[in-house]
Amino acid sequence: MELQKLNVKFFVDDRNQVPLTTFIDIFHSWIQATDGIYYDVADYSHMAAGPGIVLVAHEANISVDARGNRLGLLYNHKQPMQGSNYEKLHRIVQAALEYCRRIEEEPSLKGKFKFQGHEVLLLMNDRLLAPNTEETFRAAQPDLEAVGRALFAGADFTLERDRQDPRQRFSLLLKTPRDLNVKILLENLKVAGADAASVVGA
Repeated sequence: MELQKLNVKFFVDDRNQVPLTTFIDIFHSWIQATDGIYYDVADYSHMAAGPGIVLVAHEANISVDARGNRLGLLYNHKQPMQGSNYEKLHRIVQAALEYCRRIEEEPSLKGKFKFQGHEVLLLMNDRLLAPNTEETFRAAQPDLEAVGRALFAGADFTLERDRQDPRQRFSLLLKTPRDLNVKILLENLKVAGADAASVVGA
C-alpha cells in the first residue's frame, strides 16, 4: 500500500487560553511575509469542534483545528509525495512539528500557545486507498511503528486505532508516557534521519 494524502495533528496544552480568531491575523501575516507559498485563510471558528482557522497553500493546508473537541495543529498534505511510506511519514510529521514550533515562537502569542509532545494523531485522508479496516492497519503498521520509534527516540508507545466507525478516515493515535515537547521531538527526528542516512551511505 502506497500512502498519500497524509494528515498529522499535534494537540495543544490544555492550559492554553488563546481564541481561535487570533490565528486569522497571524496566518495573514505569514501570507504577507512569503512569496506566494500561502494564498488564503479560511475562518471556521464559528463551528463547534470544527476545522478552526485554515491557512491554505498548494502543497498542504495548515490549521489550528478543533475537531474531535481537541484543539491542535493539523497538517494536511495534499500533493503526491515520492519515497517510501516511512520517508513520507517522517517528512510530514517533521513538517507539522516545524509549524508547531513556528506557532510557539510567534511573537504576538507571547509564549501562551504550547503543544503537547507525548501524542500525535496520524490520519490517511483517502478512504479508497486506506479504508478504516484492520487490513489497512496491518499494511501500514510497520512504517507507523518505525516513525513512532524515531519520534519518541525508542521510548515505549502505543498505537490506538479508531475502530468505532468504518466510514470515518483511518486514524491512529501514537502515545507515549514520556513528557516531551516540540523541540525534543524535532531533535529526535533529526537524529533518526541522520542515522538512516549513515546506514544508506555505509
